[in-house]
Order: sequence, then C-alpha cells, then structure tokens
Amino acid sequence: MTRHARSYSEHVIQSPRGAAERRLRSGSGALVSLGCAVLVLLGVHLARSVVAPLALAIVVVIICLPIGEAVARRAGHRWVGTTAIIVLAYGVVLAAGALIWLAAGQFAGLIADLGPGGALDHVRDSLRSWGAAVFHGDVGGAQPDLSVLLDILETATSALVSAVVALFFVCAYVVVMAVDAGRYAGAADLYGSSRAGTIARARRLNQSIRRYYLVNGAFGAIVATIDGLALWMLGVPAPVVWAILAFVTNFVPSIGFVIGVIPPAVLALAIGGWPLFLGVIAVYSTVNVVLQVFLQPKFVSDAVGLSLTVSFFAVVFWTFVIGPVGAILAVPLTLLARTLLFEGRADMTWWRWLSGDDQASSEDPSQVTAIGRTAAAEP
Repeated sequence: MTRHARSYSEHVIQSPRGAAERRLRSGSGALVSLGCAVLVLLGVHLARSVVAPLALAIVVVIICLPIGEAVARRAGHRWVGTTAIIVLAYGVVLAAGALIWLAAGQFAGLIADLGPGGALDHVRDSLRSWGAAVFHGDVGGAQPDLSVLLDILETATSALVSAVVALFFVCAYVVVMAVDAGRYAGAADLYGSSRAGTIARARRLNQSIRRYYLVNGAFGAIVATIDGLALWMLGVPAPVVWAILAFVTNFVPSIGFVIGVIPPAVLALAIGGWPLFLGVIAVYSTVNVVLQVFLQPKFVSDAVGLSLTVSFFAVVFWTFVIGPVGAILAVPLTLLARTLLFEGRADMTWWRWLSGDDQASSEDPSQVTAIGRTAAAEP
C-alpha cells in the first residue's frame, strides 16, 4: 500500500501536471519575493534621509578599511586602526564636500561678476535667438519679484540644512561602523569554516567596491586633466575648478559628464557665444566618448563585473530610491543587491552572468551545463 502510494506520488510529480504545478509554485514564490522587494524599496525610499547617509558612510569605511587594518597590524592595537579609519574617512567626506562647495561657489561668483547688461544679456539674446523665452515682459526694466527671491532663499536654506544634517549622520555613522569593522575582522578566526562562504562573499563585495572607486578615480583624474587643459586653452574662466568638478562627477556612471559640463558650458556661452559653447561641448563629448564610453566600462566591468546596461539603469533606479546620493552609490548598492540575492545560489548563476559577472559561468560548470540542458529541453 505504501509502495503503491509512493509510486503514484512519484508519477504525479513526474507527469506534465506535476511539472505545471511546480512551475505554478515557482511563479507564485517569485511573485511573493517581488512583492517583498517592492515593499522593502518603498520603505527605503520613505526613509532615504536616513538610509542615504548610512550607505555613504558604509562605502567610505569600506574604502578606508585596508589602511586601518594595516595601521592596526603595525601598531599592534585595534583602536589605533579604528582611529585611522575614522580620520581618513572624515578626510574623504570633507574633501569631497569642499570640492563640490568650491565648484558651486566659484560658479555663482563668476555668474555674479558677469552682471546684468553684459555677458548675461548675451546669453539671454543667444537663447532667444533659438526661440527660448527666458524672460517675460519688459527685459530692460524687469525687476525681480520679492516672492520669487524669498522662495529661492527658502529652497537654498532648506537644502543647506539638509546637507548639514546628512553630513552629521555620515560622520556619526563612520565612527560606529569603524569600531564595528575592527570587531568583524575577527569573524573568520571565530567561526572558521561554518561561515566561510558568507565571509568570502562579503570580502569579494568589499574588494569590488574598492576596485570600482579606484578605477573611477584613475579615469576621473585623466578626464579632469584633459578637460582642465582644454578649458584653459579655450579661455574659459576657472578651468581648475571645472576640472575638479569633472573629477567628482566622474563617479556618477554614464551621466556624470553631463552634470560636469553644464557650468563651463554656460560660462563659455556667456563670454564667447555659441562658438565657444560648442567648443566646450565638443571637448567634453569627445573625452567622454573615448574614455568613459569606450575604455572605462571595460575596466569597470573587469573590476566589478557589471554590464554597462545595468550600471546605467542603476544610476536612475538608486537616484529615484534614495535621492542624489544614489547616483554616486549606484554601483556599490547594485553589487550589494546582487550579492544578497544571487551569490551563493547555484540556480542564480544565469542571472549573475546577465548582470555582467563573467566569473559566474566558471564557478560551477556542471550546474551551468545542467541549466543549459534544462533550458534547451523546454518547449
């Protein structure tokens, strides 16, 4: 009786009806997982003012971690390495903030120095010649509306307060995570082989994040140098500032150069008209196409294993989820998501490969072969 029941059960499982039921359960499980992911992302979006500084602090600590570990080994005390991580992380955050502040302040100062009745009128007339209605009413006697100025002041004040609060959270997160980093460093010795796979994946993730920013930093320095020299030769004001801005925006995949070209292009239009404006656009576009489209993605892909399509989509997606910081952290956050969802699971090898991880196909060749045969057998 038992043997017949077991035979009948195996027959149902192996029958087309059983296969359909398995696919149905698999599809239902995928829908449940997708729904949970949407809820999690919604929660992250609603709490982005807290999550964004946390993510930024984690990435900064990961970047500074090897130096802290080296200092701790040399000094023989963990707290010395922790202090080194905190000091270096603060330096990275403050330096990046200072560079952005310098670029914004220099741009505002140059625009103010141009003054009304001069180059700004030339910009306005040039735009109007292309059909852009910049001002309405009497151009010569137009006076700024007080309510508009108050709205601009309120927006600027709110943005400044938000930036200060976010910087405070980043600095606070850096301290606590630097302390915990020293504790987590002993996980391999404490748990041994029981958590070897998890620890190995965490280490690969950290190494990929560091390699990504190292590659971006190297290409950003090259791009900034070329852009700065070109702007200096074209006569655009403050070429060093725009070179620094080009370096910072290079950390935003795919669309960073668009952000970096706007200030020097506007200034070029103000002082030299359309010929100088088009010259700046041509230089930035050429440098971007050659370095950031043809060369940099290859090095980034080799360093972190993400395709260009995934990298581009990640910028848009994470910017929507956690705000502007998501553009800078798009690749690390995508790597984290892939590590949590795909790595350590043989049935996810195909999805890892689709995301750009060429090493996925070589980790378990037998599993890849089995998946390929299954896919080929399906109608």
